[in-house]
Amino acid sequence: MAPQATPTPGAKLLTPKDHTLIMIDFQSQMSFATKSIDPVSLRNNAALVANAAAGFGVSTILTTVAEKSFSGPMFTEVTDPFPGQGLLDRTSMNTWEDAAVIAQVNKIGKGRIVLAGLWTSVCIVGPALSALDQGFEVYVIADACGDVSTEAHEVALQRMIQAGARPMTALQYMLELQRDWARTETYELTTGIAKKYGGAYGLGIIYAKSMFGASEAH
Repeated sequence: MAPQATPTPGAKLLTPKDHTLIMIDFQSQMSFATKSIDPVSLRNNAALVANAAAGFGVSTILTTVAEKSFSGPMFTEVTDPFPGQGLLDRTSMNTWEDAAVIAQVNKIGKGRIVLAGLWTSVCIVGPALSALDQGFEVYVIADACGDVSTEAHEVALQRMIQAGARPMTALQYMLELQRDWARTETYELTTGIAKKYGGAYGLGIIYAKSMFGASEAH
């Protein structure tokens, strides 16, 4: 007998209030060696994620590694949406081994972790596998991560997926938070971010609104 369908979202879909986003090491020194994604796309995707998280009120942790002594400042595209928020600077490559970060994770107290940052094979694999081991659900925003080669990035993603992490993309992340165009309170936020950072999709929104006054909500 077929299951009974209902017009309700699946439990594995993210909502703005059910997860902690950790944005890791979006810093100059880390980006110089990143080859799996071009720097313009990387910064654009990181900006899309950061602006969506800030706009939807997602609990967000920003963390750097050796900011003053080696790796340099975090991308302004990531920090600007969170004015006044401090960066948690680490010595550990694995964010999950930093006591200050873990204290913040525990203070926020959510069972889902979403990760984005540099490099995929080190600074994302470390917290992903560690969080999974401790019973958290883990999501990785694949195109808001990068590595020293395409192979390094892809192998790291496969390793995390095999351990139970769930991959997604930056635009998917934002649209999953919105999920229904009838949610008018975040409609302009979502389409505004898409127009600025959503690539061809954003251009389509600009065109439709300019030419026809179109709206996804109707």
